[in-house]
Amino acid sequence: MAGTLYIVSTPIGNLADITLRAIETLKSVDLIAAEDTRHTKILLDRYEIKTPTTSYFEYNKVRKTDYLLKILKEGKSVALVSDAGTPGISDPGYKIIRMCIDNDIAVVPIPGPSGLITALTVSGKPTDKFTFEGFLSPKPIKRKNQLKKLRDEKRTAVLYESPHRIQKLLADILEIYGDVDVVLARELTKKFEELRREKVSASIEHFRSSSPKGEFIVII
Repeated sequence: MAGTLYIVSTPIGNLADITLRAIETLKSVDLIAAEDTRHTKILLDRYEIKTPTTSYFEYNKVRKTDYLLKILKEGKSVALVSDAGTPGISDPGYKIIRMCIDNDIAVVPIPGPSGLITALTVSGKPTDKFTFEGFLSPKPIKRKNQLKKLRDEKRTAVLYESPHRIQKLLADILEIYGDVDVVLARELTKKFEELRREKVSASIEHFRSSSPKGEFIVII
């Protein structure tokens, strides 16, 4: 009889933001598949979780998916975790989830924090309908075309962006949307949590004198 794949949400920053069920699951499974085992070890050490870990990230997902499927078919249980938040959101988790479904292996969610939902709920933007686009293309022309399509959306748009590309994204938003109100969130639940609600031109001006740090959630 096949094992079970648990999709375990972990804190997006503050290590106290973990559910009792998540801790129990991480302690009880046979293996934890982590996006970055070194990063996950910090969480495991905090809660004295001794379960073995293996890496599962974008560049080894093909090889590791076969390995994890083999273990699951042997009847063992595996917990999938990302560096922060809910696995499968803008990370390679969907690959193993899809393969388990195709192979009639049980997939069980252990819900918890999600960066995009955390940012959206405090953004002040409409939350009844929204679209999540993750990371837009790093290529300027393609990114601008993606923003043009989003401009015609009536729903709130939620994006992810890295610190070294945030200024380029903001400049493109100003060009495509005009000087609209945006919300920028970073380091949520951490010591240096920052939530900026302002015109996109003000954000651009801010980052001319202050070097952007940490991954950003951008809400338009």
